[in-house]
Amino acid sequence: MKPAVKTQTKQRLARIAGQVAGIQRMVEEERYCVDVLLQVAAVRAALDRVGKLVLTGHVETCVADAFASGKPRERRQKLNELLEVFARFGALDG
Repeated sequence: MKPAVKTQTKQRLARIAGQVAGIQRMVEEERYCVDVLLQVAAVRAALDRVGKLVLTGHVETCVADAFASGKPRERRQKLNELLEVFARFGALDG
């Protein structure tokens, strides 16, 4: 992972951890359900953005290196990994 991507990912995850802690407090305080749900949606969206950031970094480094290597087996492996990611997580919005 590129250092800049790692830094951004760590910052975003720390922010998300704070959001989750806030949701926990909201539940403890018995806040209005819709307010809690809106915060859950915000966390999901933030996690999707982290996923997109990591995926972009992966494509720009690991996948690009595999395709530049000229090794068909390595290219096929990276392509299969990407297909698995897309199948498992679907489209990452952001």
